[in-house]
Amino acid sequence: MRYYAVSGSAARQRTDCAIVGLYESGTLTGAATQLDAALGGRIARFVKRGDARGKAGEVTLIDAERGPCERVLLVGLGKKDGFGRKQYKKALLAAAAALAKTGARDAVSYLATEPLPETDAYYRARLAAESVGSALYRIPAIRSTRKPSAPALRSFGVAVPEKDQKMDAERGLEHGRGIAAGAALTRDLANLPANVCTPSYLAQQARELARQHASLKAQILDEAALRRLKMGALLSVTAGTDEPAKLIVLRHQGGPAGQAPVVLVGKGVTFDSGGISLKQPPGMDEMKFDMTGAASVFGALKAAAEIGLPANVIGLVPACENMPSGRATKPGDIVHSMSGQTIEVINTDAEGRLILCDALTYARRFKPAVVVDVATLTGACVIALGAHTSAVMSNDDDLAAEIEAAGRRAEDRAWHMPMAEEYHDQLKSNFADFTNSCGREGGAITAACFLAKFTDGLRWAHLDIAGTAYLTGAQKGSTGRPVPLLMDFLIHRR
Repeated sequence: MRYYAVSGSAARQRTDCAIVGLYESGTLTGAATQLDAALGGRIARFVKRGDARGKAGEVTLIDAERGPCERVLLVGLGKKDGFGRKQYKKALLAAAAALAKTGARDAVSYLATEPLPETDAYYRARLAAESVGSALYRIPAIRSTRKPSAPALRSFGVAVPEKDQKMDAERGLEHGRGIAAGAALTRDLANLPANVCTPSYLAQQARELARQHASLKAQILDEAALRRLKMGALLSVTAGTDEPAKLIVLRHQGGPAGQAPVVLVGKGVTFDSGGISLKQPPGMDEMKFDMTGAASVFGALKAAAEIGLPANVIGLVPACENMPSGRATKPGDIVHSMSGQTIEVINTDAEGRLILCDALTYARRFKPAVVVDVATLTGACVIALGAHTSAVMSNDDDLAAEIEAAGRRAEDRAWHMPMAEEYHDQLKSNFADFTNSCGREGGAITAACFLAKFTDGLRWAHLDIAGTAYLTGAQKGSTGRPVPLLMDFLIHRR
């Protein structure tokens, strides 16, 4: 896909499809008014007879018949005084989805020429490229029948109000293209079935990424190496499966040598049965998505390489399966973590924190500026925040605020949740240094408190994406989140 920026009147820009807006009040946007004049009032007639009402996300396709474009996509923007980032992105997603069903090979969006609070040309263009990439994504379905044909769209332009904004818009489009490519990789990996996307497959994909991008280097640690490192917590999770665990290290060297890196740690449980603490059968197929934290780290590293991010970023992915067998860890077992701390395993289905804690300890060797772990960690987070907002917990309030701000800018939101001392007290054990689980109350917070025991001296944050990583039901599939948030965070750290 080629992305480009344009300026000037919509009445003069030639394209297969012009995307313009309509507010609920029946008011056309400025670009729509310009185009309507060139089309002899054709757009206004559609509105007048009630074929388009301006409801947010509503799309009307109009055959232009004459003028600078072959077709017009009239997109509802909702109420004019409520038009913001969320409504803008919703309009773009709806337009791109509708565009994919047409034969248009080129399109220009004029939605970014409308006033949009707290954004600039860079952000409006970046969100446009991300939205188009998201809307055009197709799940890598494994079918015997012929796959559906790809959309005809080959290029997408974003119009800016002033000519001197084109450079910022082009930078935004380039970043958005890279972020969309990273999110697509995340979705591809997460959507694959667990009999394909195994720990070994993830390791293979890391090597392939490093071959594709000069700034990336991959290192794979096998179980023998994990035993030498005394990663007893990680190895306790993988004890019940025949699939060998891996610790994947993926490095993006975009900054100067010696610059302290940002380390992203992604939970990579490629299938989570719950182990001996077996999950209920309904919905267990969705446990292939339990490696979305790992997939998000892969996506962020790909995006960093695509846009040439001038920073050092390291991705750590502890990858394994959690399965029941005669060798599996049992409730009540005590395991030794790489840090030397001992853990009483109360619930083998609280396994993500066991693999993350050893990875967090391993991250210390890179002397990181910041460590952020990303995980579909707790069902409790879904109860707390639903499917719309990720949770962020941190030992540094300023870091949590940075991540929240990145989520707002990227329209990939996170909410700062507490980690008070009382929650830490819930993890006390009579037999080990602490337990890995302490019941349902405050479960997302106590999981973060567990991880915090391995982060002394680190500037660390934890993202629980259990509710936002994938959709269930008829629209089942990965969302590609939180790659946009992570990339906005990394871009702003420069």
